[in-house]
Amino acid sequence: MSSSEPAAVVLVLTTLGADADAAAFARSLVDERLAACVNILPAVTSVYRWQGTVEQDREQLLVVKTTTDRLAALEARVRQLHPYDLPEFLVIPASGGSAAYLAWVSESVG
Repeated sequence: MSSSEPAAVVLVLTTLGADADAAAFARSLVDERLAACVNILPAVTSVYRWQGTVEQDREQLLVVKTTTDRLAALEARVRQLHPYDLPEFLVIPASGGSAAYLAWVSESVG
C-alpha cells in the first residue's frame, strides 16, 4: 500500500459477558481512536467448546469498525480491557460499501 492510499476498513467481532459494561468498553475504543464506531448487539447466546467442555452463555456481540493500520493497537487494547482469558478477535475485511462511510471510518481513527 502506498502512503497516499488509505488503510482498508475492517470489521472486528468480539463478545463480552451479558453483565459486562459493553458501552464503557466500546467508548474506550472510540475515545482512543482505535475504532470509528462500535455496535453492541445485546442478548446473544454463544455455544462453544472451552477446555474440553461444551459451554453455553449469554453474551453481547460487539462489531468494531476500524482500519487495518489500527488493528495491532486495537487488539492489544482489547486484550487489556477484556475480562476473558481468550477474547474473540475476528477480523472481517469490508470489501465494499459507501465510499463516504469508509472515508469517515478512516478519518475517525486517523
